[in-house]
Amino acid sequence: MPRVNHKILRWARTTAGLDEEQAAKKLGMKDTKKTSAVEKLRTLETGDVPPTRSQLVKMAKHYRRPLLTFYLSDVPRIGNRGQDYRTLPGRVETTQEALVDVVIRDIRARQALVRSVLEDEDEAVQLPFISSLQMNDGVDTAIDSLKKYLKWKLNEYRNQPDMDKAFAFLRGKAEEAGVFVLLIDNLGSYHTTIDVEAFRGFALADDVAPFIAINANDTKGAWCFTLLHELVHIWLGETGISGNYGEQTIEKFCNDAASEFLVPMKEIRQLEIHNKTDFETAKERIKQFAMRSKVSNTMVAYKLCRAALITYDRFKEFKTAFRADHLKWKAAQKLKTKEKNGGPDYYVTKKHRVGSGLINLVARMMQGGTITTTKAGRVLGVRPQNVPGVIEHSHPQAVQNFV
Repeated sequence: MPRVNHKILRWARTTAGLDEEQAAKKLGMKDTKKTSAVEKLRTLETGDVPPTRSQLVKMAKHYRRPLLTFYLSDVPRIGNRGQDYRTLPGRVETTQEALVDVVIRDIRARQALVRSVLEDEDEAVQLPFISSLQMNDGVDTAIDSLKKYLKWKLNEYRNQPDMDKAFAFLRGKAEEAGVFVLLIDNLGSYHTTIDVEAFRGFALADDVAPFIAINANDTKGAWCFTLLHELVHIWLGETGISGNYGEQTIEKFCNDAASEFLVPMKEIRQLEIHNKTDFETAKERIKQFAMRSKVSNTMVAYKLCRAALITYDRFKEFKTAFRADHLKWKAAQKLKTKEKNGGPDYYVTKKHRVGSGLINLVARMMQGGTITTTKAGRVLGVRPQNVPGVIEHSHPQAVQNFV
């Protein structure tokens, strides 16, 4: 039996986004009079004590790694993120970067399963818009192509009753075009919440089964902007991770295309906001316009900056203020939920995070007996026993057919 490489134990823990205390708790380690749980974990990670088979199985589960990983001769290279388009602030922690790697690894695994299923069923159709665009084609060309394949009418989007419905409308258009859209906020608990500063969106520009992941911890208005931003990356054929208003040329191109798609510049110029406008007056005017247009406050401020109506420093002031407002609102919502003695239904939440595109595909494949419950759970990001419950919220008849 090959020996476990103790160096990989620590690597697997840190890349799973867990500190020593969190990992020891998940592995079921207990404090004793002589040794603490953390000290027990350290003896495994330093190689002083070899892990038991039971401990390795738990590590594989909680570190989200195949069991064979722990027997490799050396620490594996970081998973392929594609291009990293982020401009990271100095305060992003190593733990957050580890969480981002776990998210991307998970998305790639789910995407590979989806593509495999489509190929097995001879449904792997190459999508015409993947890599159909180049930046020198210009923003207007990008917008025209997006409108064509999304069958887009701006007034239909803006007529949605609220931001939830507006995002669902845009997401539905993307899914109808063949793009799977996920919302991700953590890796299963609040301990693994992913900071918006570390990760805002990810695009996997596969020509058969493209995926987009959006950080659900952002504002709902920002979800729409991020989805469009990542769609432009897919049109460019660029797989990669995006942050908050990156400074790279490609990020500015994607931002300009996404923002112009949702709010034409001519509307921004009519707001009568400039650098000398009183901050609170401008802020309120931005909020009212954003609410009517079904976009984020920060996106409107970004458009004002790109139009040279306000400076970049003033844009950052607005961005900070709107972020603070969002966090305050989020805390109030959390308190309301707590007072109601519970949160939203598990299956409703999962359906919202996974999206109808993936659920519809899994339901159809399960009805045809072409995908196992285990693989279905992997694709949907739930345990196999929870697959019927997730599907039932969208396809009650389908559950009766395969249960």
